[in-house]
Amino acid sequence: MVTMFTSQSTAVSIHSTDRYGGVSSPPYHSFNLSCGVGDSLVSVAENRSLLKKRLNIGILLSAKQVHGDTVFVADRSTNKDIEVDACDALMTNTAGIALMIQQADCQAVTLFDPVRKAVAAIHCGWKGSVIEILAKTVEAMRIQYKSSASDIFATISPSLGPCCAEFINHAVELPSSFLAFQVKENYFDFWKISAMQLINSGLQKEKISISGICTSCSNDYFSYRRACREGDGKTGRCATVIVLR
Repeated sequence: MVTMFTSQSTAVSIHSTDRYGGVSSPPYHSFNLSCGVGDSLVSVAENRSLLKKRLNIGILLSAKQVHGDTVFVADRSTNKDIEVDACDALMTNTAGIALMIQQADCQAVTLFDPVRKAVAAIHCGWKGSVIEILAKTVEAMRIQYKSSASDIFATISPSLGPCCAEFINHAVELPSSFLAFQVKENYFDFWKISAMQLINSGLQKEKISISGICTSCSNDYFSYRRACREGDGKTGRCATVIVLR
């Protein structure tokens, strides 16, 4: 099943998937959309085909995510499904190219500029927050599409919530500016951190939508942290997709 949690305009579709309705076997049951977690590639291909059919997608663009800050620009030359190497942000102003981020606790952040008709999808875990991949993608949209940050709508997908975002080594892993978002000892609100970084990049607060679903708490979503608590950490990846119509 695919759940659309937000959409800012009929000109764009934004969907996040849960873990149900696919063909993968445990521990990837059943709608795993990642080729890089040990699942059968045949099953992943079938799940991606199901995703495209359910969302009426022609071209699906994804990435081999590495927690970096590289932004890939897709244009009309992107005419088939591809998975970009070593990339964590995708953007395009071409209708029909669906941008897909895969996640199991990390945030998938989407950006939509209704004025310049451009979109972006960003894989943002805690490392992405530290290197400010959100701000870098907003700037990339300004350079590439002449986007004004104040025009951009943003969504933050189901992801690790403040209830479960424990970082016992935060003194060496996180910048001191994140301490303002510490909700209790060793726990941080990365939803608010992302919102802060987007606002600092020029987005308007009222144009930022947070799903508010914690993937570690909800069994409806894949969660790496939950899989580590319960076993060996093997689990699938959900996805968030944005496409200009």
